[in-house]
Amino acid sequence: MLDIAIFYQQIKRTWIIARKDIRIYYSKGPVVIFGILFPIFLFLSFAVGRNLPFEFLMPGLLGMVLFFAATSISPAVAPWETQARTLERLMSSPLKFHTIILGDIIASFMFGGLITIITVLVAVGLGIKINNPVALLLGIILSGFCFSSLGLIFSAAPTSMPSTIMMISALVKFPLIFISGIFIPLSELPEWGRVISYISPLTYLTDIARHCFQNHGYLSLKIDFAALVAFTILYFAFALKSHERTMPKRV
Repeated sequence: MLDIAIFYQQIKRTWIIARKDIRIYYSKGPVVIFGILFPIFLFLSFAVGRNLPFEFLMPGLLGMVLFFAATSISPAVAPWETQARTLERLMSSPLKFHTIILGDIIASFMFGGLITIITVLVAVGLGIKINNPVALLLGIILSGFCFSSLGLIFSAAPTSMPSTIMMISALVKFPLIFISGIFIPLSELPEWGRVISYISPLTYLTDIARHCFQNHGYLSLKIDFAALVAFTILYFAFALKSHERTMPKRV
């Protein structure tokens, strides 16, 4: 019973951390620019004037929106809090280290999930049919946690400068966008291009979205979900280890 009570307390504290991040960071300039505006403008620059069917464009738009939104908060929370000296209070409070990390991930996941669901609802309102809504929802949830964990890896560097972390994350995120089958489907990539695309978790979300909007994808849904689970576990474990090593240098 004691273990259950402790577990419940940590879950409650995780949600408190997530609510704090939501309240403070959702309206920050870098979050709005990189999480909402940038993927929209990038999509428009690709789609405008090309007369492509929206069923083809939607998987790429959904992938970019979730990827950028879910990685817009988690990279910047640690440096912002280091700069404001609030991280010291968190570390000295009765919180487990994993609770703080998970709270940051949940906040970022909720932001990415909300923006993505709005995007999907707009598509449905425009008459776009979703062939497998369950697979799409599961793909969004799993990818949201995966991308949020990836974003937290970027902030492991013990710096108080959010601009430095955002620059590091941009150096990783932009190449992933262009190798993930968003602009060119996997079936049209050369063999070497497909091999490279498999190292990006965004590839598998985009393929799931193509199954759901176009009724076909290059990989099977089982492979897509298995790859996302593997990436999520890898990124989450690496984020924990990285922050556990660098967190004492921040306080």
